[in-house]
Parts: sequence; C-alpha cells; structure tokens
Amino acid sequence: MKTANPFADISAAAVEAAARFTRISMDSAERTMAIQLDYAKGAVKQATLTARALGQVKDVNEYVSIRAKIAENAMENAMGYSRSLYEVASEAQSELGKLAEERMSAFQQRVAEGVDQAAKSSPAGGDLVAAAFKSSLAATTAAFDTFNKAARSAASYADAGVRPQARTRK
Repeated sequence: MKTANPFADISAAAVEAAARFTRISMDSAERTMAIQLDYAKGAVKQATLTARALGQVKDVNEYVSIRAKIAENAMENAMGYSRSLYEVASEAQSELGKLAEERMSAFQQRVAEGVDQAAKSSPAGGDLVAAAFKSSLAATTAAFDTFNKAARSAASYADAGVRPQARTRK
C-alpha cells in the first residue's frame, strides 16, 4: 500500500488496524453473548427438571440423592461455562497479540526506511545518527520481542492448567 505520501500510508494502516481490532472485539463479544444465552437457556431447562424431580421425591434419602446430583450438574455446567468463556478470551488475546506484532513490525520497518531515507539526504555525520537510531530501534524491538515471548509463555502456562481440567470434567 505504498504511496508517495508516507503519512497517508501510516494513516491507512492505522485505519485498517482499527477496523481489524473492532472485528476481533465484535466477534469475541458475539461469541461471548452466544455462550451466555446458551448457558441461560440451559439453566432454565435445568431448573425445570430440578423442580420436577424434587416434586416427585418420596423420602429423605431420595431428596439427598437428587440434591447431590443437582449440585454436581451445576458444578459441571459452571465449569463448562467458564471454560467456554476462557477459550473465547484466549483466542481474542491471541488474535490481538498477532495484530500488535504485525503493527509493531510494520512500524519498525517504516521507521527504518525513514531513517535510511534521512541518512541518504543528510549532511556528513548524519549516517552516525542514523546508525545510533537504528541501534535504538533494534534494542526496542528486542525488548518488545522479549515481552511478547513472556506473555505467550504465561498464556501457554495458564492454558496448560485449564486444558487438563477440561478433559477430566467432560
């Protein structure tokens, strides 16, 4: 999308990134609302079944047994609900992370190109300033990459803790 005007390129890229951010956010919100609606429907259905079952109780032992089943079912439903919400949040975080990486990479490339262009048209000694600026940019990139790897590692660790529980509950 390169044009003669670098500011127009930057502006167009920012608009595209904002649109993509909005799509990711809206998709995640839509999925979250669908999960909540499904959970609410299931809760109403479960409440109906519970009321029917409790209405047919003949003795205390049967009542205790039904209450235990109801509690177990409620716990399984809550775990499934939280697992579903976690998956939506995790996927959204992953997509937003990719977007941030792409934007950072594009920004770094544009800055490097701008520094190269400025160095070509600068007076003597300008290449030293350009080299120093590129060195600073490389350090910033390394810091961003380190932070990004740490965030991915933390997300992976959290995901590894959630996934085994999801398998044992199903």
